[in-house]
Amino acid sequence: MVQIIETIDVDVPVRTAYNQWTQFESFPEFLDEVESITQVDATHTRWTVKVGGATREFDAEITEQHPDERVAWNSVGGDTEHAGVVTFHKLTDTSTRVTVQIDWEPAGMLEKIGSLVGVGGHAVKQDLGNFKKFIESRGVENGSWRGDVDA
Repeated sequence: MVQIIETIDVDVPVRTAYNQWTQFESFPEFLDEVESITQVDATHTRWTVKVGGATREFDAEITEQHPDERVAWNSVGGDTEHAGVVTFHKLTDTSTRVTVQIDWEPAGMLEKIGSLVGVGGHAVKQDLGNFKKFIESRGVENGSWRGDVDA
């Protein structure tokens, strides 16, 4: 299993960063490999991603979620196996540190080679940069879900 940890500071309040992150269906606007996400219910999403030219589909379950603090998930079924957590840390009243940790199992030769040379970490770093541009240019979230999900 490969582990990726990346962090970025965004110039929005923690509530704004967290609220935007809970809007999974907007992820294709800033996550390059995500084609679509459908929110099935409060704790389940259906993802379509394109990695290295291959389209993969999987479902994910939110396993833990606490407003302004963290969102954790596991993939369930589908073409990819991974789990992760994103945490939100207040730096000031107007800035937030966002940290993403993803544990994933590369599938196929291309993904295994990519994981050896750090392609996944680079992609996550780029996606966090895209999130920063997205949320800072807007200044406000395009929705929110403030429910709690306990582990």
